[in-house]
Amino acid sequence: MPIEHETTPPAIEGAVELLHHEIVLRPDPSRTVIRPFLPSDPPAFADPEHPRAERIAERVMAMNEAQMERAVKSVTDSLDERHRDVDAMLFRRFDEVSSCLLDPGKIDRERQRLIGAYLSEEYSFESAALFNPCAVVLSDQTGAPEGGIRFLLSLRGIGEGHVSSVTFRTGTWKPGEAVEVDPASRTAVAPVIEKEEGNGTLVHLRCEGSKEVSETVLFPILPSQTRGIEDLRMVRFVDDDGSVALHGTYTAFDGNNARSELITGKDLESFMMRPLKGSMAAAKGMALFPRRIDGRYAMLGRQDMESIWLQTSDDLLTWEGGEKLVSPCHPWEFVQMGNCGPPIELEEGWLVLTHGVGTVRNYCIGACLLDLKDPSKVLARTPEPILQPRPDERDGYVPNVVYSCGGIVHDRHLLLPYGVADSFTAFASVHVDDLLHAMT
Repeated sequence: MPIEHETTPPAIEGAVELLHHEIVLRPDPSRTVIRPFLPSDPPAFADPEHPRAERIAERVMAMNEAQMERAVKSVTDSLDERHRDVDAMLFRRFDEVSSCLLDPGKIDRERQRLIGAYLSEEYSFESAALFNPCAVVLSDQTGAPEGGIRFLLSLRGIGEGHVSSVTFRTGTWKPGEAVEVDPASRTAVAPVIEKEEGNGTLVHLRCEGSKEVSETVLFPILPSQTRGIEDLRMVRFVDDDGSVALHGTYTAFDGNNARSELITGKDLESFMMRPLKGSMAAAKGMALFPRRIDGRYAMLGRQDMESIWLQTSDDLLTWEGGEKLVSPCHPWEFVQMGNCGPPIELEEGWLVLTHGVGTVRNYCIGACLLDLKDPSKVLARTPEPILQPRPDERDGYVPNVVYSCGGIVHDRHLLLPYGVADSFTAFASVHVDDLLHAMT
């Protein structure tokens, strides 16, 4: 299919001309997950001998049969329309809270299900925003167009309370043609903790019943993530022995502190979550290189909140030290810089997409090139942004921002998905040669 796009002509000598694709991904408030809900008492009114969950259960136990029938029908009518295995979810929720109840074994199955419903909530995880995307090439290329690829896209969704979650899409792209993103399923599946090891240092998650990747939603499930799982930077990591793993670094935010964590997807339904350790791990925006360099893992970060740093480690989870790699140099990045996703390996070197913050907190996207054998050497960088907010991309929750968590290169073309004004997602592409030519 011929590409539908408009070009953005370089306004300044040295800028790059991008193709902007027609497709836009916007938040959909109708996509919801079921998550735990446990109301509590204000401290002055708390009764540890008679907690609120127990009082709610007692009210359910006191319902007559007519009330029970109406309440169960209301739950079924409300949830069955856009969720599957509702009964299993509600019974599992009852099991999770049963320790808060007196004599849970004496509660019949109908009331167990209803108590599970009273202590759950339907949450619209992307009602406010759907942005900061990252794309990786899928290992399974079944259905890819001739000369093109299938890709996986992660997105940051924001819902009630400005809580961030991660959601996924799949799509296809062939350079010179339109980007296509597969429709999202009406059903969304929340994660369940299968087990925790080492007092939460390793958490195994499963989105039970997820039939396709767009149904998988990772919303905050650990204390370190209370306020959000932010800006997943995925990478298809190929180890020295040829094994492949899908890793992703993200920022976990509990409302006061942010830290970097690592998620590893085993089958896009099962995941491992692990916190990063070391002095460099308490930073946002870390991005893993897609392979080891001289036998060591390598990572980009923004430890000083101003420049891009390079770190290496023998341990995927432990990051110490590091060196400053790229600092603000041009007016559009005078305030701060950071990476826009994991480095992309080219014949010429490591292509790193960057973000820069300039006047009135405008966010723009640029790029730099690192030496392939020694990424501590910066070979070139774009003196002008390759992408900046267009007139129709200035307004949103956070105005004047374009931002990405990772692009992909295929057939010497870069596909750059990007968030707009912390609100929605758009796509642009450019020939790699044009991008490298613009660097100095």
